[in-house]
Amino acid sequence: MNKGVIKVLYFIAILILGLLVFVVFSHIRPMLQGNIDWIGRICLITGLFLSALIIKKNENLKNHWMLLFAFGIAATAMAIDLYLPSTSWWLFIFQVSSDTPLGIAIDKLDSSILIIFSILILNKVSGGTLENLFLLKGNVCKSLKIGIIAFVICVSGAYFVAQMFGAQNLSLSRVIPWIPFILIFIIGNALNEEIMFRGLFLRKMEPFLGRLLTNLVIAIPFVLHHTGVTYTQNALMFLLFLLPLSLAWGFIAQKTDSIWGSFLFHAGTDIPVIIAIFAVLI
Repeated sequence: MNKGVIKVLYFIAILILGLLVFVVFSHIRPMLQGNIDWIGRICLITGLFLSALIIKKNENLKNHWMLLFAFGIAATAMAIDLYLPSTSWWLFIFQVSSDTPLGIAIDKLDSSILIIFSILILNKVSGGTLENLFLLKGNVCKSLKIGIIAFVICVSGAYFVAQMFGAQNLSLSRVIPWIPFILIFIIGNALNEEIMFRGLFLRKMEPFLGRLLTNLVIAIPFVLHHTGVTYTQNALMFLLFLLPLSLAWGFIAQKTDSIWGSFLFHAGTDIPVIIAIFAVLI
């Protein structure tokens, strides 16, 4: 079979799997509910890990096992975040409501810790390293320079973009008290998403799809993972705007072999979003 056709079929298969893991069984807005959801997750996770271990023993297919295992890692991390009620425990301990800046920050911090540590532990179990996740080595200096510049630009435009998301009556005196909670949110959200999408998958897909298609097949599930957001009145435009951003984050990681630039860029773009959310609450 023609190599181009094989690559297209591979792209379609990986895209379908990505949509299943990150959209159907999302930890934020899952498409299924109740028993169907958790039973489906168990079946999916079991199937991914078993398939990965079976393929590992096949000489002709063993190069694919890490990719299937990575999908299993992501599905497991999201299931733990969705079903472990640790956020409720923290909110109860601190006597904080979930619809306050502190409550939202605690929720995001808890979610990010669960996802990141789950990924790190399971990645280690599979024989992976921090380098495999773009967390170590690479051109860190170049990555950080790009990320810092992008972050500063995002901060500079945060006031105007936040208004596009519906924020009203913004002022420094109003926003300054939110800064600690904004930082917790953007650091947690950007780091867990960059590790879960770019970190887990870029290196594992590139040998089969090349850089361009790999970036695209990761970006599409990432964008659709955000389907149903309530912090914008025009969700479609938000998703269309998110696609080039996702491609840019992947491109930075690929060019520098480091996730830190895309992390900072991603964190910067989250600032107007969380400001708009806080502005509506308070």
